[in-house]
Amino acid sequence: MTMSGSANVVRFAAPGRVNLIGEHTDYNAGFALPIALPERTAVAFQPADTDEMVVCSDRADAPVRFPLDTKPCAVTGWAAYVAGIVWALQHAGHPVPGGTMSISGGVAMGSGLASSAALACAALGALLCATGRQIDRIEQARIACRAENEYVGAPTGLMDQLAILFAESRRAQLIDFDHLTTRSVAFDPDAHGVALLLINSQSAHQHAAGEYAARRASCERAAAALGVSSLRDVQGRGVAALRAVSDPEDLRRARHVITENRRVLDTVAALDERDFDEVGRLLNASHASMRDDFEITTAHIDLIAETAVGAGALGARMTGGGFGGCVIALVLADEVQAVEAAVREQLHKTGYPEPAIAHIRAGVGPGRRRGPGLR
Repeated sequence: MTMSGSANVVRFAAPGRVNLIGEHTDYNAGFALPIALPERTAVAFQPADTDEMVVCSDRADAPVRFPLDTKPCAVTGWAAYVAGIVWALQHAGHPVPGGTMSISGGVAMGSGLASSAALACAALGALLCATGRQIDRIEQARIACRAENEYVGAPTGLMDQLAILFAESRRAQLIDFDHLTTRSVAFDPDAHGVALLLINSQSAHQHAAGEYAARRASCERAAAALGVSSLRDVQGRGVAALRAVSDPEDLRRARHVITENRRVLDTVAALDERDFDEVGRLLNASHASMRDDFEITTAHIDLIAETAVGAGALGARMTGGGFGGCVIALVLADEVQAVEAAVREQLHKTGYPEPAIAHIRAGVGPGRRRGPGLR
């Protein structure tokens, strides 16, 4: 679909994200430390005097149409994230014009890199620009999260949206989900002879099928057993506070959250000291906790992390919701080729797909773009 009258087309793009550490802590009012990816999902929106939205994507064969008064679950699939933003914006009292939106995807889907949140934030930014509305980033995050939770039906926390909206080049964001605050943390390993590798297993994560919701429910049961509103309320007492959780599975889930929060804060302290050896150790401990206590890794993902560390990586962990997706590895610059070769060789030997491996750096947040219509 080619847009006519390009003068009034609003172009906006938003990045995906990689979580350095702090998995499944967001909905437990804990801490996380994400960065934005260089890859971005872009949209081009042309307002029109109509009561419907037409959306098309370079990854889909046909456009999707829906009325502006759309209701939750009325649209499914990739277009649901745009429809959800339209619904959530209006629900929050902000007008939304009809028109045509074209999407150009740059963030890999199904890999735990927040491609859905990138799309939602890009659509949100374009619609706000088109209407001249200014909303603070915390409220934007809430609107985008509500679109996923209540319209799409994905029980996500706020991490993806906050990570994207507050992203800065060569910086990570320490997010405190209890107080909904962010703190910018220097993250430029390349300046210290260290590389961050993103290893895409090419195995799509599938937590939306119920596993993510099950983990969230388990954490809620643990908090209820402790008589608190969230696990954050007992964070200061450490794992000793979990003795009142009688269910063994709920205990393991809660233990992951409590120890993961501590690892996030310890990682920030290590980064402040430029101690990448300690950061690597914390990444390894995080992966072990996700594997043994939260049980969200897979044999495929475990093999990647273990192989990377065995080949010389300072540390490696799964990133994202789990059950597939990507591994990040912190590697000394002169060890990058050896680690990449070892991972590729081991996965080939064991019959897994060829991984996609990239050297990544913390990217910038969302913003307007210039250029012709996308499709």
